[in-house]
Amino acid sequence: MQSGQIRLNKVTKEWVIYAPSRRKRPQDFQQKSYQKQTSGILPRDCPFCSGNEHKAERIVLEMPSRHHKGWQTRVVLNKFPALTPDEDRERSKEGIYLMMPGYGQHEVIIESPDHYQDLATMSIEDVETVIETYHKRYVSLMQVHKNMMAIIFRNHGMKAGASLSHPHSQMIVTGMVPQNIRVREQEAQRYYDQWQRCVYCDILEFEQHHRRRVIAENESFLAFIPFAADVPFEIWIMPKEHEADFGSISPIEKSHFALILKNVLTRLYEKLSDPDYNYVINTAARYKAEEPQIHWYCQISPRLTTPAGFELGSGISINPSLPEIDADFLNS
Repeated sequence: MQSGQIRLNKVTKEWVIYAPSRRKRPQDFQQKSYQKQTSGILPRDCPFCSGNEHKAERIVLEMPSRHHKGWQTRVVLNKFPALTPDEDRERSKEGIYLMMPGYGQHEVIIESPDHYQDLATMSIEDVETVIETYHKRYVSLMQVHKNMMAIIFRNHGMKAGASLSHPHSQMIVTGMVPQNIRVREQEAQRYYDQWQRCVYCDILEFEQHHRRRVIAENESFLAFIPFAADVPFEIWIMPKEHEADFGSISPIEKSHFALILKNVLTRLYEKLSDPDYNYVINTAARYKAEEPQIHWYCQISPRLTTPAGFELGSGISINPSLPEIDADFLNS
């Protein structure tokens, strides 16, 4: 039996326990198709489908289709927003507690007019349009002085928190910077102060040459399972050039990002039978966009296991699957 390991994540300084004795075979993570029914809503009732514009909130942006007349992506305000731009950021106290209004903005990026389409099955041109839509809204929203952080994320499947099966992503803008992002910034700053190098660039260089955990690569990006992956089949997609801010990517990088994102999601779709997952674009907070120690990347986290008491109490992940074996499975 393979012995267990405890690995330190160089970015977060969090420990991850690997317990091979609890490991499932990679194919055992495959999910049955009935688990993908995230909603019983049919296209005629879906607020994201063409012809149902009256059921959605205000349309913020539309991108035209390259294949047919009409739109390919559409951005709407979230009907049930986590934050709203009508509030302000003024902080106040209640006794010993500090609080502030729920300022921000919450948008939905509808990725296709086709209710049954998905990023893993779309054409590369359509995925490029999705990335272009992300970029346009990100740049626009981060020009607003009060906006400190923009989180682009995708919830795919019930276990990932999706309430509608129509393909969509979301963007939430906040007037403050969350603590876990501050922690990543601080660790990256400490690493840079010590070594005069970006920790992410060092990780990228090692993975690119070591190649034990690499999943995909193109001219601009590397996709790999991190050495200290929190969950089975976690994947990072990282730009090869040092870039702190997602908003600074070039047109060719947007195209290359779409290519590698589709590549990775298609592998998960085919190898693990379309698992539930979340992905997040981890990018610099406002005023950190030019920092030499911060590096943006896309983090994909399949929802194949459920954290239990120890993980919740300790903050330490127990991953039953070694990253190297996961990489072998996705590359086979």
